[in-house]
Amino acid sequence: MKIAVLGVGRVGKAVALDLAREGEFDVTAVDRSQESLARIPGDAGINTLRADLADAHEVARALGGQDLAVGAVPGFLGFRTLQAVLEAGYPVVDMAFAPEDPMQLNGLARQQGLVAVVDAGIAPGMSNLILGRLEEELDETTRFECMVGGLPVVRHWPFQYKAPFSPVDVLEEYTRPARLRRNGRTRVVPALSDVEMLDLPEVGALEAFNTDGLRTLLKTCETPNMVEKTLRYPGHAEWMKGLRATGFFRSEAMDVDGDTVVPLKLTGKLLEEAWAFDESEEDLTIMQLVVDGVRDGKEERHSFHLLDRYDSETGTSSMARTTGYTCTAMVRAVAQGLYREPGVSPLELVGREKKVYDFVMDELKTRGVEFQHSVQEVEEG
Repeated sequence: MKIAVLGVGRVGKAVALDLAREGEFDVTAVDRSQESLARIPGDAGINTLRADLADAHEVARALGGQDLAVGAVPGFLGFRTLQAVLEAGYPVVDMAFAPEDPMQLNGLARQQGLVAVVDAGIAPGMSNLILGRLEEELDETTRFECMVGGLPVVRHWPFQYKAPFSPVDVLEEYTRPARLRRNGRTRVVPALSDVEMLDLPEVGALEAFNTDGLRTLLKTCETPNMVEKTLRYPGHAEWMKGLRATGFFRSEAMDVDGDTVVPLKLTGKLLEEAWAFDESEEDLTIMQLVVDGVRDGKEERHSFHLLDRYDSETGTSSMARTTGYTCTAMVRAVAQGLYREPGVSPLELVGREKKVYDFVMDELKTRGVEFQHSVQEVEEG
């Protein structure tokens, strides 16, 4: 099977390498950056192609002769690239964190009879898969709480943070209003709000704050109380609030001594350097999920814990592992015919099929990405 990986940054590279191992698939890595393509090891058996993935015609050209596409472009390109893939007539597994609602393309995908699995990462992604599974298994779900973050192991002043993926996508999380659900009603609150402190095993003190991570869950799931928060080391949110309040995240152009400057673009460029991981610098990914529900008249609390670390043997970051290997698991599920539903499918819809849920969990486990799942009965009152 021929697979084109569209975008080979840190995560896209991990996806391409995983799919190409042992000659399982014929993989072509596609990117507009020759520098990114050059990072693909020459002995990996991966074809490379330079193409501008912001151009629909270039996307169609890159997909010529392929069987399936993987979307791994930065979020600001995600929706356009996904649309271009579907218009070109190819099934796709996509993990771009695009601000647009991917369900807008559901009609196009269904009309073409194409499988389009979207948000196939860690969060959104695995968090969605788990909630979808539990909404199917339990008689009723009453609460969903997701706390998740990717962090450098070593903290550096002032931000105590580095970006395991595009800094522009990170800033999008800090500027886009966050949606959550309380008592069945959707509420919109500012990003970076409701900061709370946590003390987590093996990591220590972290802060959690609202970001807009629920996305499609607000349309596809019935759980009346849902929230997702991003995890960072303490103090990070205050720095980001300060930059936001000063105008560094503004997307409107402004005049600076006769030059036109877009503050957000300038900030993104500066932080791209400040937040860049050094070669072989270690990172970690942590996720805490809680789903409350009812089964046979008894209240249950399902807790999922993930702590994943940088793989020093392969030089693969934890964020690339947790995000990328979720994506490759879904690619294999589609390639093997385990998931065939035409239309746009976020992972909460995929998770309703137990055989696919189990397959994805097993695929991740074989790569050392393992969720610890515990269940406890909740006492009334």
